[in-house]
Amino acid sequence: MMGIITVLWEKWVEFKRDFYKITVAAMISPLMYLIIFGMGIQTTSHGEPYLHFLIPGIVAMATMTGSFSAIAQNMSVQRLYEKALDQIMVSPTPLWQFILGQVIGGSLRGMYAGGIILLLTLPIRTNLIFNGMSALIMFLNGTVFSTIALVMSFLAKSYTDAPRFTSYIIMPMSFLCNTFFSTDQMPSGFRQVISLLPLSQASGMIRAISNGEAPGWFGFAVLLAYLIVFGAISVVFIYRKKNL
Repeated sequence: MMGIITVLWEKWVEFKRDFYKITVAAMISPLMYLIIFGMGIQTTSHGEPYLHFLIPGIVAMATMTGSFSAIAQNMSVQRLYEKALDQIMVSPTPLWQFILGQVIGGSLRGMYAGGIILLLTLPIRTNLIFNGMSALIMFLNGTVFSTIALVMSFLAKSYTDAPRFTSYIIMPMSFLCNTFFSTDQMPSGFRQVISLLPLSQASGMIRAISNGEAPGWFGFAVLLAYLIVFGAISVVFIYRKKNL
């Protein structure tokens, strides 16, 4: 377990060092979305004010972007330029502990970003419910995108690849996956594909809880499936590199 604690300590030191940068970065984009879509568009969704639909989606999106960005760029730099990954491989730290520490650290960063959104929207009297189950979904969503970020960082060929992966993966999910509008109105076929993406399920489950409903087991199954698949891929990548 010392390997996991070491990685988490590294993330904590990094978080303290860049606290203001991390906090401001986690606030700006979601806050703009809340102001532009929530305040500027006075509409209703499913019989409720649009802001009630929007806030849970923004919270889920913040956990996604916070977790992904915490891992993808740093790991790419450490692997390609600082050669920190090579040092980990020759150290006594088990590689699975290194991976697990990265995933947990990235997920906690995503939860921090989602928590900021909840604090920003606290003065808005929406009567939305956010509880321990919401936090669990935020954490699980963060672990999924942390493992995706790990895989992308292993695939990166240069420092500039990390922003490209954000454009290819994170940006489309941010707008399509049940955050700003419901996937119910999408064309058949396309709707089913989008609904199986992790952010769609996380947004839907957090939104269900916020409305006092049960999140359902299917969303958990989808998130766990992504976590297992991308976690396994990241383990294969790092052990393959060790054996080169």
